[in-house]
Amino acid sequence: MIKNIFMWVLAVLLALAAMIYQRSTGPTYEFKGQLEYNGEAHKYELLRSHETTGGAKIELPYFEGADYNATLHYKRYQTQDTITTSAFQLDENDQFIAQLPVQPAAGKMEYFITGAIDGERFTIPEQGEKDIVLRYKDPVSNNILIPHVVLMILVIIFGMRAGLGALFDDGTMRKWTAAAFTAMTIGGMILGPLVQKSAFGEYWTGFPFGGDFTDNKMLIMWVAWALALAIIGFKEKKKEIVSRVTVMIAALVMTVVYLIPHSMGGSTLDYDAVDQGIDPKEAIKTGAEN
Repeated sequence: MIKNIFMWVLAVLLALAAMIYQRSTGPTYEFKGQLEYNGEAHKYELLRSHETTGGAKIELPYFEGADYNATLHYKRYQTQDTITTSAFQLDENDQFIAQLPVQPAAGKMEYFITGAIDGERFTIPEQGEKDIVLRYKDPVSNNILIPHVVLMILVIIFGMRAGLGALFDDGTMRKWTAAAFTAMTIGGMILGPLVQKSAFGEYWTGFPFGGDFTDNKMLIMWVAWALALAIIGFKEKKKEIVSRVTVMIAALVMTVVYLIPHSMGGSTLDYDAVDQGIDPKEAIKTGAEN
């Protein structure tokens, strides 16, 4: 009983660590930092993902009574567009914001911010760093998104538990390998394309049709667990070492995949094609160059 509890706790902790790392290092995670005023640090979280229902509102902390100004500088991603500027202002909810123009799904805007607080100038990101990039996506129904997210969480928990079961040889690796593969099939290979279709207009943009890292990572994990399940079968073998190593390799592959930041190499609108009159829905590319 204690061994079982230990493995479950360890599996959950490992899964959480992998998910937090992937999410926090991904290109759609908020750009975080802080501004100093009167000796205090005031945190901000700048958007890097937004839905096509409206322009993304970029918000900074507001310092009442300060000689304070800020300007948003932006242009379409990977274009030679002239940079547009927009001053931050207080809105009706007393939020200090400037707004990016809405773009079609997979459209990206790159932006940076300049300003001054009581004569002290600041730049976000700091000079020499790359501009912040925000990607737009179409809304995804919670009826699809929530089951997808839940099942993908279960995949890594079950996968970690299967790997630990193989490592400690507690006789449960087949059960949890089957559970991980089932969750991966439904959550990743069925609901995943539905999420992709809703957000960016295509069911699958990974191999062999494109270079979307997210789709390719999904495929690699699914193949890893499918092979593991095919090799170990559902009945215990006389010599379990091959089966145990196979499951541990599948768990390791899954872990390595989760160490790759989420949404890298994802769908990106090709503005050159759009400017030539191509329908934005037909002008989406994927791959490492994005």
